Amino acid sequence: MNLLFTSVGRRGYLLGYFRKALAGRGTLHAANSDAMAPAFLEADRTVITPLIHDPGYIDFLIRYCRTHGIRAIVPLFDVDIAVLAAHEGRFREEGTVLVCSSSSVAAICNDKWETHRFLLANGIGTARTWLTLAEALAEIAGGTLQFPVFVKPRWGMGSIGVFTADNEAELRVLHDKVQRQVFATYLKYESAGDMERSVLVQERLPGAEHGLDVVNDLDGDHIATFVKRKLAMRSGETDVACTVDEPLLRDLGARLSAVLRHKANLDVDVFFDGSKAYVLEMNARFGGGYPFSHMAGADIPRAIVTWVAGEVPDAACFKLRYGVTGVKVIQPMEFNIL
Repeated sequence: MNLLFTSVGRRGYLLGYFRKALAGRGTLHAANSDAMAPAFLEADRTVITPLIHDPGYIDFLIRYCRTHGIRAIVPLFDVDIAVLAAHEGRFREEGTVLVCSSSSVAAICNDKWETHRFLLANGIGTARTWLTLAEALAEIAGGTLQFPVFVKPRWGMGSIGVFTADNEAELRVLHDKVQRQVFATYLKYESAGDMERSVLVQERLPGAEHGLDVVNDLDGDHIATFVKRKLAMRSGETDVACTVDEPLLRDLGARLSAVLRHKANLDVDVFFDGSKAYVLEMNARFGGGYPFSHMAGADIPRAIVTWVAGEVPDAACFKLRYGVTGVKVIQPMEFNIL
């Protein structure tokens, strides 16, 4: 059971979870286009890949899977999911399972405007969102939108270019700034198809921010939803969180599962005021909040390994202890992979 993780970045802890789940039955392979990916420290074998949008990227991975007998690929980056899923058939022919959602699911999650439209179409609460600066300014002038508002890339990832505007002058400046940032980063690839509408304006939502891990099996059937209340954030990622028992949010996870039919983990950002829930974003992958579910008893890596093997996971993989507070710590390590 050799596993390949693509776009590993800093998610070394995930490789550690999968190592324990494999229990010596296979090797962990980590792939990344940047040779300095910290997660390389947790892998048995590492490989530097072409960039995700390189024409030779898929062929490179196919050859790697064939050479190393890769049983399954687990992508850890949003853009990677869309590219890999478009070639699912080629990987299947090699006997390699893609542990990720379809291209259509990736499109809904990666394009935050499509996320907004999808949630509205399915009667799920979300933030009011505007696709152009002019539309947002008209709402403000009419008194139906109040400051502060959020300005963010339409195809945003990694918290690049997310700002809060407290007045009209800031909104105009930040809207221009975000657009420039989009086309100075890897976000330019997805945004190139609609350059004029690549920045969104969103209202601020009421309530406390929560994170959901909505877990489906590899057929897209809902298995469990884990809920955490976010207590601290750093660079857009959950830094401190506590597992909580919120039946309404677990039900929300089941609803999202039923209409989206994603595979494996869906990371969801939700604002909850105690009676109403508003979904802000969805990521069709392990999110930065998953470790807080894992330390409270969940074990989705073990479930995935079991599903890939064609077996039924132990029910204990989906049991969560409530009231468990976790914090991420920084631990410097010598990097001698190169």
